[in-house]
Amino acid sequence: MFRPSLVVMFATALAVSACNADATRGTAAADTAAVSVSAVTVSEQPITRFIRVSGTLMAQEDAEVAAEVAGRVVATPVERGSLVRSNDDLIRIASADADAQAREAQANAAQIEARLGLEGGGAFDVERVPEVANAKANRQLAQNDFSRAKRLYDDKLLSQSEFDQRSMQVEAAERQYDVAKNGAAQQYQALMGARARVAMAQKALADTVVRAPFAGAIGERFVSVGDYVTKGTKVASVLRIDPLRVELTVPEQYVSAVAVGRAVTFEVDAYPGETFTGAVRYVSPSVTAATRALTLEAIVPNTAGRLKPGFFATARIEEAQKRPGILVPAAAVRTVAGTARVFVIAAGRAEERIVMTGQVVGDQIEIATGLKGGERVATAGLDQLVDGVAVAVK
Repeated sequence: MFRPSLVVMFATALAVSACNADATRGTAAADTAAVSVSAVTVSEQPITRFIRVSGTLMAQEDAEVAAEVAGRVVATPVERGSLVRSNDDLIRIASADADAQAREAQANAAQIEARLGLEGGGAFDVERVPEVANAKANRQLAQNDFSRAKRLYDDKLLSQSEFDQRSMQVEAAERQYDVAKNGAAQQYQALMGARARVAMAQKALADTVVRAPFAGAIGERFVSVGDYVTKGTKVASVLRIDPLRVELTVPEQYVSAVAVGRAVTFEVDAYPGETFTGAVRYVSPSVTAATRALTLEAIVPNTAGRLKPGFFATARIEEAQKRPGILVPAAAVRTVAGTARVFVIAAGRAEERIVMTGQVVGDQIEIATGLKGGERVATAGLDQLVDGVAVAVK
């Protein structure tokens, strides 16, 4: 009666033994299938952060150059887009009248210089003026005559009337000398006026050529040969295109993060994927009430002339202070369907984490959320990893 039960018990024991053997073989197989990975320990470190803003490229200088004298335009050496250096000719105005007026002014000045004895261009000396020198000689002669007459008068050899006559001659010579010096001083002031008119006439002659105020490019030419221009007529616009300015608008909450001298990098639609660099030169002292934004300006080198005024720029401004953040190698982040994931290595297994990334710093990526300092993440072999798989760290 007990034999069937013994058979059942024996069968059960065999089954349990078989299961234990299978489990042992499964564990060994699992250990053998552990994925080999490389891993790093993440830690917080100060990160240079950037503010993303937009703005517009502008010319460093934009001058509308005007004529300073009236006249007929006789030449226009430049066209729109022409590159010019400082003082290059923009337009030329007929100069015959101005040249004649300059020669006349020079002749008038030379006439007064000759009268004052300044033909050699020496400094003015009133005693060297011919009229003054002649009056001085006459005064000396009168003084000598008076001295002789006084000795004769003292010796009772000269009458009172003759002595008085010599005395009057000295006084008259003194007055003539003073008059000559005053006249010479007046003529010298007239010479100053004549020289000023010479300078004005020469300037008017020079102004018949309208020149570029700085090196740049011609934006527009407003006159043509044959046009009559008056003083103040705009003849051309000149733009300084190296360097350029980029005017950016920064939201109010980032005001404390920007400062003069901070680096600015930006991109323009004309050159996709290419980055240009500048530096903040000016920060507005006030926030615009309507937009609650701050205006700042950066200077951008443009030696090759590839950037053009008017380009729209998407920029990053380096913040004044660094803030801590968690960085991992870019190889540790796998993005699938727009979602970033990392594998955290803990207790010999891989744990998949969805994370939010921040900015890129060289070959590393900031992890804004999803990781803590001290955790280890896989950096190689990510394609073989799934959540919960056993791993062996190399």
